[in-house]
Amino acid sequence: MLQGRRERISGDGRLPAMRIVAQRVSEASVSVDDEVVGAIGPGVVLLVGVLEGDGLAEARVAADKLADLRIFRDDAGKMNLSVVDTAGEVLVVSQFTLGADVRRGNRPSFTSAAPPEVAQPVIDQVVRRLTERGVPVATGRFGAMMQVALVNDGPVTIVLDVVDGRVT
Repeated sequence: MLQGRRERISGDGRLPAMRIVAQRVSEASVSVDDEVVGAIGPGVVLLVGVLEGDGLAEARVAADKLADLRIFRDDAGKMNLSVVDTAGEVLVVSQFTLGADVRRGNRPSFTSAAPPEVAQPVIDQVVRRLTERGVPVATGRFGAMMQVALVNDGPVTIVLDVVDGRVT
């Protein structure tokens, strides 16, 4: 069993968090070895960094927040619609480098990133929950070297941190 969050307070007093970078796109794809393994039209690309201690609760909270996040324009031009409202798609790409610690030295440390056997079920839960919410989801290939191509719409880029099952 993984350590609880309260036991993993970092040196600066902050709790490590699942980090997700959400980018509104007009289209996006992810390739592995020059083969497209996932592609979407209008929607959201999610770069998902799972840190040690993250679990299914964080995945569900993150997926629900992202499904309901109002980052698409309504008829009045206001960001008032979600990916669900617009029948958009989501491309989920695992990205352990979002857990990089660059406070010391010039080489990032990834020691807070969850190991693959922990991270993959969390990523899978994000995908499963979005699908349950009626969102079409494409994915990258977990653990592979991937190339992500996207056309950022806006640009709109949102960073979410999820700690102890809450968006912070």
